[in-house]
Amino acid sequence: MAAVASPDYHEIDRQVMRTLQWPGWRYWVWVGALFLIVVWGALCWANQIYRGLGVTGLRQPNMWAAYITNFVFWVGIAHSGTLISAILYLFRSRWRTAVYRLAETMTGFAVLTAGLFPLIHLGRVWFFYWLLPYPNQRWLQPDFRSPLVWDAFAVSTYLTVSLLFLFMGLIPDVATARDESTGIRRTIYNMVALGWQGSEQQWRHFSGVYLLLAGLATPLVISVHSVVSWDFAMAQLPGWHSTIFAPYFVAGAIFSGCAMVLTLLIPLRKLLELEELITPWHIDNLARIVLFTSLIVSYSYVVESFMTWYSHDPFEMVTFQQRYFGPYGYLFWIMVVCNCLIPLALFSPRVRRNLTLLWVISIFVNVGMWLERFVIIAGSLATNFMPSQWGFWTPSLTEVSITAASFAWFLMLFSLFTRFLPIVSMTELKEGLRWLRQALRQESAEAA
Repeated sequence: MAAVASPDYHEIDRQVMRTLQWPGWRYWVWVGALFLIVVWGALCWANQIYRGLGVTGLRQPNMWAAYITNFVFWVGIAHSGTLISAILYLFRSRWRTAVYRLAETMTGFAVLTAGLFPLIHLGRVWFFYWLLPYPNQRWLQPDFRSPLVWDAFAVSTYLTVSLLFLFMGLIPDVATARDESTGIRRTIYNMVALGWQGSEQQWRHFSGVYLLLAGLATPLVISVHSVVSWDFAMAQLPGWHSTIFAPYFVAGAIFSGCAMVLTLLIPLRKLLELEELITPWHIDNLARIVLFTSLIVSYSYVVESFMTWYSHDPFEMVTFQQRYFGPYGYLFWIMVVCNCLIPLALFSPRVRRNLTLLWVISIFVNVGMWLERFVIIAGSLATNFMPSQWGFWTPSLTEVSITAASFAWFLMLFSLFTRFLPIVSMTELKEGLRWLRQALRQESAEAA
């Protein structure tokens, strides 16, 4: 047990490098199944492009439904990576060292997934370049009042910074993998490492640039999802036109993102045999963030409902009455149970330390946060100012297939990353070796 409770630099390198060994056939069956789901989703999208958006079931008044719900959901999932990797780095949080690389990776792939949905939602996707200002002889500019243009700027900015932040952190670890690899892997790692040799000058420059990127990435946690919330808050539609949407969406994004980190981290820790590097101490702190943000989201639900009642605006009152007791009412109450009631179990330290229960709770949170976005988007659009124009959306095979394909796309990219690049930062684990040993000793004492 002493070896487990006192890992050294070599042991950290050995355990992380073990995850980069060539995987077995079960791994490739898993990736192959995800790839087939992605192919099916791509075929459905191709059929949608050929036949038109009518195959999705989108009609007046529900012109936004599952696609925009998925977009907001995946952008929200991406926020936990920036929170854990950038904000907690600036605050020198001790427990982030073992989990931030996974969160950063999740951020990059979640933004890549989110960026697909404004394109999928376009009827004529080959004109996607109209969303961005580009040099042209006709002096054409995009309509900056369009939410699609806001989304294009938000996603492109967030994707650039998050991938750059992820790449910077990978350089020292990839250099370690390069030194222990042979053949084509060594060649690829050598290119990614950018000639890293670990000299004092390189470390000084690396630390300065990493701190600068953390400072640049931190405002994005607030700004990007605030821009996404303004897609709705700037409209006059009842249920959308609210000043609480920006902080409400940011808190919900961190809530769903940290829950997704737990959803991925708990099984991955077991499958890759990283129990000695990712301890219950790290997972317990993540669960605390999930609990804290759940309370903020619950408070936002109460404030939103109270302000609707206090205003006595008839249109808002009807919209919220339909949200609670209308055709989508059961989805609203499932959302409340998943996001507000079930996470209260995390007040118990025993629940936070029970990885099976914690994983189940994280699944419920992910389901609840997807339903929250759907209730806001499709539920509000279904009941606008004129009752004669009300209409409730029902999912089509195309939208369900593309939604499933987005999850498969995300999981496929994430699964490939875990087997070809270090999913745990060897560099930062070594810097926090003192606290890692302390956590392992505490775990060993509790087990005894």
